[in-house]
Formats: sequence, C-alpha cells, structure tokens
Amino acid sequence: MIIKLKNKVAEEQVSSLKNRLLKQGFELHESIGESTHIIGVIGDTSGFDIESLYAFEFVENVIRVQEPFKKVNRKFKPDDTIVDVGGVEIGGKNIVIMGGPCAVESEEAIDEITPLVKEAGAKILRGGAFKPRTSPYSFQGLGLAGLDILENAKKKYNIPVVSEIMSVDELPYFVEKVDLIQVGARNMQNFNLLKELGKTNKPILLKRGFASTIEEWLMSAEYIMAGGNPNVILCERGIRTYENSTRNTLDISSVAVIKRLTHLPIVIDPSHAAGRWEYVESLSKAAIAAGADGLIIEVHPNPEMALSDGQQSLKPARFASLVQQCKKIAIAIDRTLD
Repeated sequence: MIIKLKNKVAEEQVSSLKNRLLKQGFELHESIGESTHIIGVIGDTSGFDIESLYAFEFVENVIRVQEPFKKVNRKFKPDDTIVDVGGVEIGGKNIVIMGGPCAVESEEAIDEITPLVKEAGAKILRGGAFKPRTSPYSFQGLGLAGLDILENAKKKYNIPVVSEIMSVDELPYFVEKVDLIQVGARNMQNFNLLKELGKTNKPILLKRGFASTIEEWLMSAEYIMAGGNPNVILCERGIRTYENSTRNTLDISSVAVIKRLTHLPIVIDPSHAAGRWEYVESLSKAAIAAGADGLIIEVHPNPEMALSDGQQSLKPARFASLVQQCKKIAIAIDRTLD
C-alpha cells in the first residue's frame, strides 16, 4: 500500500499517521523527495480499510500495490536510487563503466591491465577471484588469493573493485576486500546468500538468471533490501533463448522495463550476452542509448592467452575507443559519463 502525502506536512502530523500504522503491525518505508512524500506500507493490507486513511487531512492519495516486490518498487520510492561504490556513484544521471579481465589470473596480469582500463575511463575494476564454470575442468579462479590481488590493485591504483561471490562462507572476505559484491546468474535465486547479503551495507551487483523473468529478478533484489541493505544494482547479462549465434540474448528491453518498475540502477554486461568480442561494442552503445546506468566489460591485454572467456574480451585499445563513443551517446541523452 502506498500513501502519498500533501506538500508541507508537519512532522508531528506524519508521526500520528505512522504510529497508527505501526500499531496495526505494518512495516513502513518512507521516501521523501523534492516534491513528494510517500509512505510505503508493507504487510497484509487486504483487510485494512484504506478509505479510513483519508480522515488524515494531509493524505492526498492511497493506492494498493499489486506487485509482490515492495521495497524495490518505484511506487515506494519515485526518485532514482544512487549507489556509492567506493566513491563512484551509480544511478541518477551518472553512467559508470567497469572493466577488467574475466578472471584474476595473476598479480602481474592485474598490474598490467588495471592502469590501462583506468586510463581508458573505467571507474571500477572487475575481476573474478572465484569462477563458476560449466565444466569442472575449466579454470576456476585463484580463490582467496585472487581477492588479495584485487585488494592490492585497489590500493595501488586507487580504483574500486567488483568480484563475484559464490558462497556465504566467503562473505567476510568480500566485505573486507571488495567494494561491489557481484551475485552471478547462477546464484540469483540462492536465497540464503541473498539474505546474508541483506545484512551487510556493501553494494551488491545482482545479475539476472539465465531464464529468469524480470519479476523473479526483482524479487531477488527484494530479498537483499528486505534484509536491510538498500545498495542494490541490477545487471542484465542476457537470457537463454533458442538463438545460438550469441552466447545469450541481450534483453535490451529490460532497461526500459526496469526503469519503469524500480528505482534501482541497472547496468549491462555485453560481454556475457555476446560471447564474442565483435558484438560487444554494438551492444554497449545500444545499452547506453536505451538508458542503462553503466556497463561491465571484459578487457584483456592478450585475449588469445586468457584463462577464461578470451573470446569475449576486448583489447585495451578497443575498450578505450568504446568508452569515448559511449561518452558521445551519454551527452546526446543528457547523461554524464566522465
């Protein structure tokens, strides 16, 4: 249930309304914008007489929310959420590009690529310390040693880092060493993990599952926010369809749908959607034009020798060129990509 208040309501008046709702056993989510003051009411309101709330003269409108996701819902918070990732703001008018290798291969490799992606315009370094792979014989990452390498790069080059978590057991290490914790497509509905992430204040990058609907994706975000963590960034990385010319099918329409349904920022992963480096640039530019709040792109100095996903990684020079093209698109749609 959403309660929209009239402008310039005294705090003591609002308190009287909130106290009544709290006594009914509801949970409240308050959102105060420049021109709106909204109280989101969470709980079973099916038997509650919403007409009675108009007895409060400062109540402008009351509506029931049909969607199962509440805290994520734009009706509960009309203004865009801006998530601070180690001093880098994602959301609102800001567009942020993240870049780096699919996997952390060695400290030398990270030392080579980090200054290159940062100079090209990446604001966040990506790198997988734990790599979930379809085949048990593929490179699985360096594990905790990989997190240490990312932490060293973060300090040495003054750049925030994002890496994927696989298990609740790893959470203390991620909270300590990583600025943005990525939940991969395979773990989007790992509800035990989502609940634990909700107990932290760390920003979370929540990837869409291979065959998940947008509502299922948003419900996973709801798990994190319901636990108390509002710092959620959604990531569209393509879904599985009958088409096999790309690794996955990038659902570019999800950007428009997400912008309508939720206040959370959304970034696009064109690398995992395409599966081929030749397609990454086109998908990236389309994502920015569609209104995405950022990109997360795989970059490798020598893709032919990469231990993971070299076929979808851009070389640094091509990545730098792409960032410049994306800046022009950002200007055209009145967004900021510094």
